[in-house]
Amino acid sequence: MKQGDLLPEVTFQTRVRDESVGGSNPYRWQAVTSSDYFGGKRVVLFSLPGAFTPTCSTYQLPGFEKAADEMAGLGVDAIYCLSVNDSFVMNQWARAQSLTHVRVIPDGSGEFTQKVGMLVRKDNLGFGARSWRYAAVVKDGRVEAWFEEPGRCDDCAEDPYGATAPEAVLDWLRANPAKAAA
Repeated sequence: MKQGDLLPEVTFQTRVRDESVGGSNPYRWQAVTSSDYFGGKRVVLFSLPGAFTPTCSTYQLPGFEKAADEMAGLGVDAIYCLSVNDSFVMNQWARAQSLTHVRVIPDGSGEFTQKVGMLVRKDNLGFGARSWRYAAVVKDGRVEAWFEEPGRCDDCAEDPYGATAPEAVLDWLRANPAKAAA
């Protein structure tokens, strides 16, 4: 992906709370499309190798959560964290992280990740297919800025982190705040 590219249209299978379901686990399946997430707004999307993993849980996700207010002030309507994990895992990770600003997107089959060219094998870690670490500023489904960790490859021995950190995205947003509507 690069600046100007349109994100692919896929359908994500999510689990949403619905009290009408009843019982101790009141959740139902809900299909959510790329257009639902990215259409008509300016968002920050970041993707990482896996929920509950050390760098993702200690630095990247909490950093975006902490930066949410400043990002909103720079014209960001939503922040999404995507991972090649199912909705059950992503929802529990969001809960464990006490998220209030960042929303999680489960790309359980890796379809979106593959279509943006970021699906890699992490069999050396027992993960299978996962996302390479990337971030993007997206306006109405179109990439405004693309951030990608260097060295993308299958079974990478390293897990680079820096180019996609919230601080890097914030630096870009500060230099490129949303333009006011006419």
